[in-house]
Amino acid sequence: MGSANRLHWRVEGMDCASCVAKVTKAIERLPGVSDVEVNLMAERLSLSLADGATAATVEQQVAALGYTAIPQSAVHPGSPAEKHEPGRACAGDHDHDHAADGPPSGPAASAHVGHGHDHDAPEDSGRPWWRTDKARLVWLLAVLVASAYALSFALPERLTYPLFLAATLVALVPFGRRAIALARAGSPFSIETLMCTAAIGGAIIGAAEETAIVVLLFALGELLENVAAGRARDGIRALAELMPRAALRLRDDGTTEQVKPEVLRVGDLVLVRPGDRVPCDGVIEEGHSALDESPVTGESVPVARGPGDAVVAGSISTDGALRVRVTRAAADNTIARIIRMVEDATASRAPTQRFIERFAAWWTPGAMVVSALVIVVPPLVFGWDWWTSVYRGLAVLLIACPCALVISVPAAMASGLSAGARRGLLIKGGAALEAIGAARTVAFDKTGTLTEGRPRVTDLVPAGGVAEHGLLAQAAAVEQGSAHPLAKAILAEAAARSLAVPVAEAQVAIPGKAVAASIGGIRVSVGSPRHAEERGVDLGSLAEAAARLEDEGKTVAVVLAGRRPLGLIALRDEPRADAADGVARLAALGVRSVMLTGDNARTGAAIASSLGLEVKAQLLPDDKLREIGALRVQGSVVMVGDGINDAPALAAASVGVAMGGGTDVALETADAAVLKDRVTGVSELVALSRATLANVKQNVAIAIGLKVVFLITTMLGITGLWLAILADTGATVLVTLNALRLLAWQPAARVDAGADCK
Repeated sequence: MGSANRLHWRVEGMDCASCVAKVTKAIERLPGVSDVEVNLMAERLSLSLADGATAATVEQQVAALGYTAIPQSAVHPGSPAEKHEPGRACAGDHDHDHAADGPPSGPAASAHVGHGHDHDAPEDSGRPWWRTDKARLVWLLAVLVASAYALSFALPERLTYPLFLAATLVALVPFGRRAIALARAGSPFSIETLMCTAAIGGAIIGAAEETAIVVLLFALGELLENVAAGRARDGIRALAELMPRAALRLRDDGTTEQVKPEVLRVGDLVLVRPGDRVPCDGVIEEGHSALDESPVTGESVPVARGPGDAVVAGSISTDGALRVRVTRAAADNTIARIIRMVEDATASRAPTQRFIERFAAWWTPGAMVVSALVIVVPPLVFGWDWWTSVYRGLAVLLIACPCALVISVPAAMASGLSAGARRGLLIKGGAALEAIGAARTVAFDKTGTLTEGRPRVTDLVPAGGVAEHGLLAQAAAVEQGSAHPLAKAILAEAAARSLAVPVAEAQVAIPGKAVAASIGGIRVSVGSPRHAEERGVDLGSLAEAAARLEDEGKTVAVVLAGRRPLGLIALRDEPRADAADGVARLAALGVRSVMLTGDNARTGAAIASSLGLEVKAQLLPDDKLREIGALRVQGSVVMVGDGINDAPALAAASVGVAMGGGTDVALETADAAVLKDRVTGVSELVALSRATLANVKQNVAIAIGLKVVFLITTMLGITGLWLAILADTGATVLVTLNALRLLAWQPAARVDAGADCK
């Protein structure tokens, strides 16, 4: 199927995981439709249409389910124009979000649709919660029930009973319509179905008073759930609002024009005044300022930036005016990519969540069977009267809905992902979030991860008969064009000394060992002492100098002309200021830290000793993979690297975490990213993961515990219908509110050993 047949819609009205399953299941049934993807947080439907199938058919099917599909074929999926235009709330932001979830399949799909609640109407978008259709239903039911009770003190029961019955029937109209729609979509065991069955049964057996209270509590619980769960989108909304409403684009004549950030193009020049938010990703061409990047990276201290430095959208210029050249369009800037990543992450289901979904798929049908047995068996076996059996069986129906259980995991995961994103900790899905907290070992790359990634030349040790400037010039010639940090340091030192660098030809890299090139017909290489030894080169007195420099924690490069040593170049990359603290915090959490480096053993040991962690040195890329495999035998492993040279190791680990100032790498590589460029961010990831998993356990305990308690009290005749409904809506509200506590999560200044987190 050609890419021309791939279409996208914005679906308004989706507000929980069951919406995703319902839309997915219904659309997949249409002829000619394939590759259906529904993203709750992005409110996006994507699919491929075969010849003969039409977009109108898809839109009609979505409308039949109670949603509104707006064609977005012309908008790149995931772009801010489609989802979160700066300066305004999204048209599809609703007051309900069980949690983001991907489109399930199989039994999980049934579970999701089965727990489907009343969903916010599209026309409610943007309204305050008390003015929504759902709120109006609650007010109407409350008036009817209160009036009936008030009149019951003055009027006989035969006159007030119809008022209770009327309240029940008013609620059954919208709930019944949704129950029928869900049944037609292949999900007969929805909460609406269970509630309507119980309400009708209660009215038939003469329990209209309790039934009216049941439907009122159900509607009220739904409303409270929406009000609470709506805050789960706040993290993404806050990210979208980091973009300014307008940008000042500079014209060729030096004047400015005010435009929307979405219209900025690569190459445009914009003016950022003191106090303004940067409207784009770009590079400073003129001006100096301290930039507050905390909205994006979570780093609270403003960072000094000047010409040539990169800036990210959403940061704030605190004390200077800047002229910034746009390097990315609005659809691909840092804010848009973070939003897209968080949305996609919330669609990824953690292993615990998938287990809960499979469990819930059997819960409701099983509860229906139990309810039938409660109605039939006691009168036949124990001599109960049929009225009591039917009454208790109907109460069991209300307890049967697995809503609170199903949303207990995704609600916590969504809140945890949002809390992390707001603090510069980006995690690509619930599976990664769950795995990080279970890590037994964290493996760090050295350069650019534990160290600053900006090595500098510290010593030049030429061989006899070789001048320092000649040694450095030869090395710089070989390293020209290389992006390696050590190469950049050598080139920078040569430039600082204004050396004339000869022309090199036929440059070639020997991975993990050396770089070589031809200079004036002579093969010159810059590599490790190990590489020189492998070639059988006798370093003579230079060997002792190399050992001494390595003991000082410096990286030594040997420059060879053929098999003749020209000398040594020593470089040092200083550890990050917070590296030792970051390793200590991991140790306090019971996590072992290991440094994996291609550097020599002496340099690795010197740096590892100063930071307080183990070290595996002189590792080639293949060696790092073997070390990760060995560590995984002992338990879950998190690999932390720069996302470029360590890509194989990041992929091989249980969870790969990209560190560093390169937001390109941080957003596109590995399973998680620490945008604040601090080693302590790794321990914060572990703490956030453990906080989320603790929240999940609490939610599951609340959901199952309340149901078990009310099931027992109902079977014993202690509680009735109106309290039974609290086993569902009450538990749902409680787990949602509990999950929302994670939005306020803050990393601890110090982590005590054994503590999970805040």
